[in-house]
Order: sequence, then C-alpha cells, then structure tokens
Amino acid sequence: METLALLAGGFATALSAQNLLFAFAGCFLGTAVGVLPGIGPALTVALLLPITFKVPAASAFILFAGVYYGAMYGGSTTSILLNTPGESATIITALEGFQMAKRGRAGPALATAAIGSFVAGTIATAALTFFAPVVVELALKLGPAEYFSLMVIAFVAVSAVLGSSAVRGLTMLFLGLVFGIVGVDLQTGQPRFTFGLIELLDGIEVTIVAVGLFAVAETLHLAARHRYGEDELLPLSGSLWLTREDFVRSWKPWLRGALIGFPFGAIPAGGAELPTFFSYYIERKLARRPEEFGRGAIEGVAGPEAANNASAAGVLMPMLTLGLPTSVTAAIMLSAFQSYGIQPGPLLFQTQGELVWSMIASLYIGNAMLLVLNLPLIGLWVRVLRIPRPQLYGGILVFATIGAYGVANSVIDLAVMYAVGLVGMLMKRYDFPVAPVVIGMILGPLAEQSFRQAMTISQGDVTTFLTRPISAAFLAIAAALVLAPPVLRAYAASRARARSSP
Repeated sequence: METLALLAGGFATALSAQNLLFAFAGCFLGTAVGVLPGIGPALTVALLLPITFKVPAASAFILFAGVYYGAMYGGSTTSILLNTPGESATIITALEGFQMAKRGRAGPALATAAIGSFVAGTIATAALTFFAPVVVELALKLGPAEYFSLMVIAFVAVSAVLGSSAVRGLTMLFLGLVFGIVGVDLQTGQPRFTFGLIELLDGIEVTIVAVGLFAVAETLHLAARHRYGEDELLPLSGSLWLTREDFVRSWKPWLRGALIGFPFGAIPAGGAELPTFFSYYIERKLARRPEEFGRGAIEGVAGPEAANNASAAGVLMPMLTLGLPTSVTAAIMLSAFQSYGIQPGPLLFQTQGELVWSMIASLYIGNAMLLVLNLPLIGLWVRVLRIPRPQLYGGILVFATIGAYGVANSVIDLAVMYAVGLVGMLMKRYDFPVAPVVIGMILGPLAEQSFRQAMTISQGDVTTFLTRPISAAFLAIAAALVLAPPVLRAYAASRARARSSP
C-alpha cells in the first residue's frame, strides 16, 4: 500500500501541465530519434544534458525517460519500412518486419510493434514500481566493499562481454577511468592530470565526453564513409490495424517478450539486444507456423519489440536503486543526476522520493502517449526518413557545439569535445566499444571512493573483499564473466575436433 501511495504522489507531480509538456516532448523527440537510423537515445540524451543547468530535475528526467521509451518505440519503423534498424535492438525486428512490408503488410507489422511495446512497457514499469523498493532494502545492507565488487561486475560486463574483443573493451574502460580521475583528488586535494589548466580542476564534464563520443564521432564516422544513393523505402499500403488473426497470434508473444525483456535489462550487459534475440528464438520454436519465419511471421515482430521495450524499464532499476548503469543511455542519465548533485543509489528513494516516483509515474504516462502518437503519425515518420543525411548530421554537429559551449562557456570544453570526437571516430572505425568509456568515467570515481572506504574500515587489509561473503560472491561472478567465454569457446572447439576426427 505504501508503494501505491508513493506512486500516486508521483502521478500528482507528473500530471502537472509543465511535466506533461515535457513528457510529450520527450516521447515525440524520442520516437523521431528512434526512426532516424544511426541516432539513438544515448546521443539524444547527451545532446540534451545542458538543459540540466536550467530545467528542474523532475521535468528533465521526465523528458529523458520519454526520449528513452520513445526511441525504443520508433526504432521499429525503419526496421520494417527501410530494413535499416534505427537501434541495434531492432535488428531482429527487421528480419520479419521488412518481409511483412514487402508482402503489403507493413501496417499490421507497425501496429503489433506499437501495441506490443505498450503492453510490455506497462508490465515492465509495474515490475519496476513494485520490485525497486525491495532492491533498495537489500542494497541498504551493502557496505563499501560490496559496492566496489558490484562495480567490478559492471566494469567486466561492459568491457569483456560487450563488443568483439575483451582486450578492446578493457582498453576503452581504462580510457574512461583516466577521464574520470582528471581533476582534484577529493581525499588529498591534489590535482591529477590537469596539465596546469585551471578549467580541468573540476574534472572533465561527462556531458562533453558523451556528446563527443556520440554526436561528433557519429557525424565524422558517417561523413567519412558516406555512400551515395537512397535506401529503398517501402510504401504503406492497406490497413494500419490488426485483424483478429493477427491479434490472436500477437498477444502471447507480447507477454512473453515482457517477461524476457525486464530481467535482461536489469542485469549488467543485458541491454536490449540479448532479450530481442532470445525472444525471436523462443517465438520461432513455439510458432504454430514455423515455415513463415523468414517470410514475414508476425510473431517475429511482436515478441522482440515487446522484449525491447520491457528491457528499457529493466535498465532503469539498477540505475535508480544501486547507481549502476547497464546501458550507455543509463550511464548518460546517471551523469545527469550528478549534474544536479544527486547520486543514485539505495538512499535515492529516501532523499529524492518525489523525483523518483514522478519519473516512474511518467513512464506509465509516456507509454500511453506513445501508443496514441505512433500509429497516427506513421506518415510523418516516413517523411522524416527522407531528410538527407548530410543536412541531418550537420545540424546535429551544430547543436552539439552550441550545447557543449553553453555548459561553461569554455573553449577548452569545445577542444576536449572535438578531440574525444576524433578518438570516437577511430573507435568506430576499428570496432572499439563506446560503452566502457562512458561507464568507466562515471563509475570510476565511485569505485575509487568505495575502495578507499573499504580499505580504511579494514585498516588496510585487502582481503576484506574476499572475506565478506557478498563481496566475494560478486567478485566470483565478475571472474566467471571473464573466464566463461574463452572456456566455452575452447570446449566447443574441442568438441568440433572430436567430431571431425575419425
């Protein structure tokens, strides 16, 4: 009952005229961002970070949440009509959605994606509402040693699990940790890596690095590999609504997708890609007409899109309750909290209860807004897809420059942003993951602080991380994440050699 009372207070805040306007703006902008290939919620939230210096915290996070949910909705449009996933999480949607569009069934594909996103998003938000306080109660029992070990899991997950190479991931994590320690050491008061620049005494703004890695790097990368010609955009034809048969074939995948997506979003390195692939695999195994898969099976759109949206709510739970981002977008939202002087974690629900519950309430509101917005505005999104890429990314670069300079009116910030952008372009060119840089930069100082506190409490005994059971369990999980992939690959290779040998 207490949770429902707190949620009702959140609705009272979220339903104010100003916050409803921010929710609508976030949903609209997020859907447009999801529609445009190559522009994701992480880049958009990074570009919007400067508003944290002017806009109240509740309104800003309602806007960011709308952008995040909206991008999850909008990514299906390009996958279905253009066979170009707007987000990596919608790659699976393109497999069946584009085939449905080629058969003249783009309308039902878009409809099952929108309704499935609404159903799964609502279920996952309800799970966030009722499970988050439980996680908070558990998190309050953790000490500095446990928090350090938990952050080690996050570091290992985004570095060794995501991306094509553990070495590349760990290299980018190290770069992020270096960015994070620039400035004055809070323990000793000594400047670190400032190179004599007064502007760097307060550290490097996460906003600057995020905009550089996403907006500038993406623009330069696409400009460097620009190709001429237009993608085939399939026209909308027929009804935009589901037939009775379509609905019967869709509702179970919606529910299964919600149950798969939420827990995957909540675990480190879970993200939205794994649950969409897993959902597609399950739907293909359970389908009554498996022969339709690969030729436009509606279950192959309904399940993955539901899992995609459910994972978004799952991502928010560890960020709000533990202060741990499990995706790049969550990491950038975490930096927005820090811009307001707020540190997400178990005490957030006590110290900033109104902010947290208004944000959760806005997710319910945003879900309803997105369902109403998506189908009627499909024609508009199709027109948006026709914007020439040079003009689109040129505009993004202009907004990135204005936003970065507006943070502190510093030319040094602009120099750092473009330097990071050039590094980011090379990272994309040579397939180095971006997520470890952002997460290392944000969590690095927090991990350092937890490590120092744990060492102080234990009077310098480093074994405290192994003698405390929960901390030791977390470190064991981190070790398993590092060792399991090569062990499994070696096992698979030995099995293959055994089968091939006479």
